[in-house]
Amino acid sequence: MSYCYFVKNNKDPKKNIHKEYHDKHYGFPIHDDNELFGRLILEINQAGLSWETILKKEEGFRAAYHNFDIKKVAKYAEKDRERLMKDAGIIRNRLKINAAIENAKTIIQIQKEFGSLKNWLSSHYPKTKEEWVKLFKKTFKFTGGEIVNEFLMSIGYLEGAHTKECPVHAMVLKKNPMWGRVK
Repeated sequence: MSYCYFVKNNKDPKKNIHKEYHDKHYGFPIHDDNELFGRLILEINQAGLSWETILKKEEGFRAAYHNFDIKKVAKYAEKDRERLMKDAGIIRNRLKINAAIENAKTIIQIQKEFGSLKNWLSSHYPKTKEEWVKLFKKTFKFTGGEIVNEFLMSIGYLEGAHTKECPVHAMVLKKNPMWGRVK
């Protein structure tokens, strides 16, 4: 079942969090490196859990990771790792926390070479899902196939976030002229 179908047919008012994300964020391009980093953190933390759990904890992640400030997270030390392990507002998984910190350090290096994470992503576009997964596994920590796929769909680098019948699809397409250039 597609995410669009789930959101459209979801009548549970407690799950409106999905509609907000689906209608205003999912598949839309992100141009700010800190927000791209934040989305990567969220996608990594979703592994093994429901997306609803992550959406409910997004504000907790923002607070815990200094609003996804790459430079600050890259400087996190052991005391920060311990602080995060005790923070009930996020997913307390040492591997995922370590991945966030190490990935921030990697993004700093990418920014030095390419000017921004956005430029790095664009320099590799278009790629197939398999090519993206290989690149991410070589570059970042805790980035398996599903994480990479969802991250790239969620930021508009891979098509598939919305079905063609979904009213949001046209809005995403308008904001993302890169679609249609995918291998």
